[in-house]
Amino acid sequence: MDQEKKQAALAKLTPTQYAVTQEAATERPFTGKYDHFDQPGIYVDVVSGEPLFSSLDKYDAGCG
Repeated sequence: MDQEKKQAALAKLTPTQYAVTQEAATERPFTGKYDHFDQPGIYVDVVSGEPLFSSLDKYDAGCG
């Protein structure tokens, strides 16, 4: 991913998305968009669009 595309993608992030993806922050437990998200599919990196993992790999750890 070239720098121009990366900068454009980063500019679209919410403050929380930026902090989590670029500054190693975490969301508060049970507040994230995907806490109760059970649709099948492939999860991708919000910046690069690269595949991260399949919904088949998700499990409920019970810790948020």
